[in-house]
Amino acid sequence: MKKLINYSLQGLLVFTPIFLTVFIIVWLVGFVDKYLTIKLTDNYTVRGGGLILLLIIMPVLGWLVSNYLGKKLVGAIESLIDKIPLIKLVYRSLKDLVGAFGGGEKKFSHPVIVKLNQEGNVRILGFLTRESLDCLGIANSVAVYFPQSYNFAGNVIVVPSSSVEAIAADASEVMTFIVSGGISGPK
Repeated sequence: MKKLINYSLQGLLVFTPIFLTVFIIVWLVGFVDKYLTIKLTDNYTVRGGGLILLLIIMPVLGWLVSNYLGKKLVGAIESLIDKIPLIKLVYRSLKDLVGAFGGGEKKFSHPVIVKLNQEGNVRILGFLTRESLDCLGIANSVAVYFPQSYNFAGNVIVVPSSSVEAIAADASEVMTFIVSGGISGPK
């Protein structure tokens, strides 16, 4: 009986991440297909066609906004958005978040370890996001982002610069390590 329970638990540990990954991908394809469909006839649509369209549209859109006229158009749209208070807050926050993870200047590229006590025996991993907080009137301090494990959230904590030490590790591996609760990441 004990072996049956162990095998069941091992099967669950293998099945769960695979199932959830497939489920999320199928859900995303369905979500995109709901709004972007390739309709061949009134009764027949291409399954996954929305995803195919998206994969075609994104590079074309990227190319369009990378030229002079595209940049001007995006600038005009953003200046319009900046005049609407709540919309501006949502748009700018989302733009900064997307840019932080995948933009030209990746924000989470400086992994650090911060001492939480005088002895330095309690430390936390994070990412340096601002090297100076003079703009807020806070001298000799930096901003460090601490992602939370198994969550898509985190905290920015202001700490003395002297408590922060850069670590020689790949930023994506440190992020994986933190988000997985220390289970995944650098070997």
